[in-house]
Amino acid sequence: MNVINVIQPYWYLDMWVFDDPRVGLSAEPFVGGADTMIDRVTSDIPDAKQGFNMVFSATPSPDHQYRLEWKREEGTGNVYYSEELGAEGWLCPALLRYFEERPSQIYVQVRPRAISS
Repeated sequence: MNVINVIQPYWYLDMWVFDDPRVGLSAEPFVGGADTMIDRVTSDIPDAKQGFNMVFSATPSPDHQYRLEWKREEGTGNVYYSEELGAEGWLCPALLRYFEERPSQIYVQVRPRAISS
């Protein structure tokens, strides 16, 4: 498993989703407040709905912008809280495709997608 992971969420059927064939995910949706958190963190990214880069890790990186702190299990997933956003979001069991066990903290950076020429 990678220490630092990168996905490229995009808007599809009125939802934030992402694909990651490396771990067997296609159009995996963000729900339960995680979608609202993405709305907020992408508000200054031009054309974010066409896709943006999300870098995340269980360890701090120099460029992280948000820290998500584990709060509780809920259903089959886990709820994380971001002090920077003052919000909670639910992350589904797909989280364990990136981490061997549920991390106590997740550090996140969002940035525009690289434009290929």
